[in-house]
Amino acid sequence: MHDSFTENGPKIISIANQKGGVGKTTTAINLAAALGEVGKRVLIVDLDPQGNSSTGLGILPDQREYTTFELLLEGTPLEDVIMQTDIENISIITATTDLSSADIELYSNEKRVFMLKNALDPEKLRARNIDFILIDCPPSLNLLTINAMVASHSVLIPLQSEFFALEGLSQLMLTIREVRTTANENLRIEGVVLTMFDARNNLSLLVEEDARENLGDLVYKSIIPRNVRVSEAPSHSLPVVSYDPTSKGAQAYRQLAAEFLKNNTSLTAA
Repeated sequence: MHDSFTENGPKIISIANQKGGVGKTTTAINLAAALGEVGKRVLIVDLDPQGNSSTGLGILPDQREYTTFELLLEGTPLEDVIMQTDIENISIITATTDLSSADIELYSNEKRVFMLKNALDPEKLRARNIDFILIDCPPSLNLLTINAMVASHSVLIPLQSEFFALEGLSQLMLTIREVRTTANENLRIEGVVLTMFDARNNLSLLVEEDARENLGDLVYKSIIPRNVRVSEAPSHSLPVVSYDPTSKGAQAYRQLAAEFLKNNTSLTAA
């Protein structure tokens, strides 16, 4: 990791996969919460018009006065859109369905792929002592996702343990390569996280074997299991590490956070 990340502000990670239902939001919320438990200050940027990260952290729609839409398209100052959550060390920029029209509005702007990068002012973020920004991307490779990648240092890819899981990665990898070539030469892949893993299922084991064979060290050793507590937690507006701290899902996200921090060693010193 480049030392300039810590000098210029927090490290920014897009959590992306154009397939829906692979665990992007679940990973954003729970990785953030697990990092928060060990004292890291995390800002989640909800860039999905469904607003599931916002809902999953207990921010009701009528509480979302200023969102990523206002940040990107109306020039609302960064300090006005950041909300503190009830989870220790976690803040969020929320999203609403208004964001679904952002692609159309962004398209007419000549700086359309740099809007989020320009909005995430490093100086203002430094003042808040934020260590990491996790961007919860929409389930498509649209202009919002491109904005996230242009603004990021790296991309974390949740990979569901199911048939055809790896096939969908090729387009995502091509998009990352294109962004690296045209708009953000320092963008790299943070890693691939296997999600919804069932060790009793031969298919999950085959997907893991295939992923590690094809992607090598990019695949995290930590694996997120299919776990009922992980599924239940959002309905209680909590990350699983808060909802059921001793569950297998909570333990898995803590392991992921520890591995993530180990990979970002220059940011682990308090």
